Amino acid sequence: MLAASLAESLLLLGRIEFFDLRQPDAADSTFVRALQAAGEADDNLLGAAILAHSAFVPGWAGHLNDARERMHAARTYARRAPVSTDVLSWLDAVEAECLTRCGDHRGALALLRHAEDVLTARSDVLPPDWFTWFSATRLHAFRGNTELRAGLLPQARTTLEQTLAELPETDGKQRVVVLADLASVEASARRPEQACALLEQALDQLAITWYATGMERVREARRALAPWQDTAAVQRMDDRLYSWSATLSSLQR
Repeated sequence: MLAASLAESLLLLGRIEFFDLRQPDAADSTFVRALQAAGEADDNLLGAAILAHSAFVPGWAGHLNDARERMHAARTYARRAPVSTDVLSWLDAVEAECLTRCGDHRGALALLRHAEDVLTARSDVLPPDWFTWFSATRLHAFRGNTELRAGLLPQARTTLEQTLAELPETDGKQRVVVLADLASVEASARRPEQACALLEQALDQLAITWYATGMERVREARRALAPWQDTAAVQRMDDRLYSWSATLSSLQR
C-alpha cells in the first residue's frame, strides 16, 4: 500500500515537472523512481500509466523510436491487469501525440480514431481512482491538435471549438491549450484578429492558472502571427504576452 501511494505521488510530481514546469529531464528521473515504487507494489496498471507518461519525454523531443519503445512497454504492462476502456483509449492518445510531435500525422489520426472507438465500447472494468486526467473531451483536444499540425484547418477548428464548449470551467490548464491551438488555426487561416482575441483569452486564463505547456502553445500561435506583427491587434496582444508578470512567470519557471 505504501509503495503504491509513493508511486502515485511520484507520477503526479512527474506530471507537474513535465507539463506545468516543462522540466523534461527532471520528469524523466521522477518517472523512473515512480516505476520503481510501482514495481515494489506489483501494480501493473500503475506501471503502464507511468511508462506512458515517460513516453512523452522522448516523443516531444522528436525521438520516435524511444517513445514507441516506452509505449510498447506500457501496453505490455496494461495487458497484465484488468484494464478499462478509458485507460486503453488514453494509451492510444498518448502514442498519437508522440507520433504527431514526430511528424507522423497520418499514423496519429489513425490511432486517435481507434481511441474513439475503444472509448465508445464501454466495459465493466472501471478506471482506477488515480486515473483522473482523461475523458472524451480530452481526447477531442488531442485530435484537434493533431488536425492542426496536419494542416486540416476546418476539421481542427470544428474539433477544438467543440472541445472548448465541452470543457468544464474548472479545467483552466486545458482551456489555455485549446484556446492557443484555436488561435494557431485562425493564424494559419490568415485571420489574425480572431487569433489575437483567442490568445488574449488564453493569457487571461494563464494569469489565473500558470501552465508552462499552455504558454508554449501560446508562443507557437504567436510565431504564426509574424506576418501581421505590426498590426494593432498583434501589438495589443504582445503587450499582454510580454507584460511584467507574464515575462517573469516564464523566466522563473
